[in-house]
Amino acid sequence: MPVGTQATVKALGQQDLKDLGARIILGNTYHLYLRPGTDTIAEAGGLHRFMSWDRAMLTDSGGFQVRSLASLNEITEEGVLFQSHVDGSRHLFTPEEVMRLEHKLGADIIMAFDECTPYPCDRAYAQESGERTLRWAERCVKAYDALGRKSETGEFQALFGVIQGSTYLELRDRFTEEMLAFDLPGYAVGGACVGEPKAMTWEAVESITSRVPRDTPRYLMGCGPPEDLAGAVCRGIDMFDCVMPTRNARNGTVFTRQGKMSMRNAKYAKDFSPIDHDCSCYTCQNYSRAYVRHLLHVNEILGYRLTTIHSLHFYLELMREMRNAILAQRFGAWYETFQHRYLGEAAVSVTS
Repeated sequence: MPVGTQATVKALGQQDLKDLGARIILGNTYHLYLRPGTDTIAEAGGLHRFMSWDRAMLTDSGGFQVRSLASLNEITEEGVLFQSHVDGSRHLFTPEEVMRLEHKLGADIIMAFDECTPYPCDRAYAQESGERTLRWAERCVKAYDALGRKSETGEFQALFGVIQGSTYLELRDRFTEEMLAFDLPGYAVGGACVGEPKAMTWEAVESITSRVPRDTPRYLMGCGPPEDLAGAVCRGIDMFDCVMPTRNARNGTVFTRQGKMSMRNAKYAKDFSPIDHDCSCYTCQNYSRAYVRHLLHVNEILGYRLTTIHSLHFYLELMREMRNAILAQRFGAWYETFQHRYLGEAAVSVTS
């Protein structure tokens, strides 16, 4: 899911996203609550109409941003009292309030309010926090039911639960089983991809995917590197989001089938070939490395747009390749080829 934090995927328009084949994008409840405000978006007819996006949308709960962006916050059983990073004003997010906000925003998939533990995190706090997330999930479900499981405009919304537990597998196992008791439309791996060793990420993922039914969506939040997307699909993950492709693109780093490329590098100053010879994106079909590098060096907006188009094309094409390989029952062979092509000597075989 390309990330459209503030009702826009940075540097692109909605038609660009459609041309790239994006079927779903992500918005952020915390940011949209602060600006322009959920009441304004509801008055416009919901987030889809406000931003003129007629495909699927997911909004996260804002729990991660409340912790990472708010200059001051206080976590209690009631919820999180925080100070806005925009103007310093004070606000309270409770599970019930977050459900009300997501109800007004009107996304197709909405996330339960949770507490995302940092890494490292001691076991006692991981347990306390994970248990609180479960109690908040119960309150979210009650509020979700009270709202008819629908948006303010009357469209069905699928509520996903977020499973915490940090790097402690016995907590992950227990919290997964307890979260499954809510019988929700989907589940997310929370508190992973936050700086822990990769082996611990995979342990957390496998703990959850081994328990969540195979026909229920599994979502790994914040997972970005292409090799990690492929590795997570090997382990049963279905959904991803990350700012990595778009943020890196705006900084001049793009993703290709042979790995990352820094388009600001001087060696591309007179390189009139496309970014990736094997890429069919608009950027590669029309512009050279030299031109893109020039635009970035003179801070032209078109440079950010072209690199973003390329990297999102790469990511969405990667996901399409994986879906097709799974449907053709040849994912194992595809994965081995991808590893050696993308990682080269660093490739490590993983049993799918």
